[in-house]
Amino acid sequence: MKVSYHGHSVVQVQTDMHQILIDPFISGNEACDLDVDKVQPDYILLTHGHNDHVGDTITIAERTKATIVAPNELAVYLGTKGLQIHPMHIGGKHTFDFGTVKFTQAFHGSAFTEEDGSTVYTGMPAGILLTIEGKTIYHAGDTGLFSDLKLIGEMNEIDLAFLPIGDNFTMGPEDALIAAKWVKAKTVVPIHYNTFPVIEQDAEAFAKQVSPGMGRVMEIGETITI
Repeated sequence: MKVSYHGHSVVQVQTDMHQILIDPFISGNEACDLDVDKVQPDYILLTHGHNDHVGDTITIAERTKATIVAPNELAVYLGTKGLQIHPMHIGGKHTFDFGTVKFTQAFHGSAFTEEDGSTVYTGMPAGILLTIEGKTIYHAGDTGLFSDLKLIGEMNEIDLAFLPIGDNFTMGPEDALIAAKWVKAKTVVPIHYNTFPVIEQDAEAFAKQVSPGMGRVMEIGETITI
């Protein structure tokens, strides 16, 4: 299984049979190297409804007919756009043809801003536990530090964790270091930083402070195999 990082919180997972795209904030995101017109996901996984995470979901799903997997209210909203959806919610788990998805808690907000400026409430934010081919990826979404991250680490053997470090809207580096210790992933990759001035951070400094050998900065477009 190949996992690639594409700036902000955009993560792509490639298996032999499927491509999965998480939080596809592509257009309008100078930190992303993907092309909205060329990505070909079979599934789009969303952590919450903010525009910098839903991103280009509608445009991509209209073209590719990808199934959108998201917290219930967000999925239902996207379903009104005529898109194929699979609603889930926090604590829920479902096995798809590519593997298993389970949504976890995340402490944040979730609302989508329409082009006319109106706001649509999109339920609770979430993190994602994605298990494929015996490997587990944890995408924390946007969240502050919370103690149940310990439970996530105790209940799951996590191979790769994506944790936000940007501060202001999410955990900053100091809290993310605590989260990394609690989650106990074999590899921890920082996300949600440097996209905007207010979330500028030194990712390399963060990675060096994670337990030896666990922290890793993925460059935009970089792919690793797990």
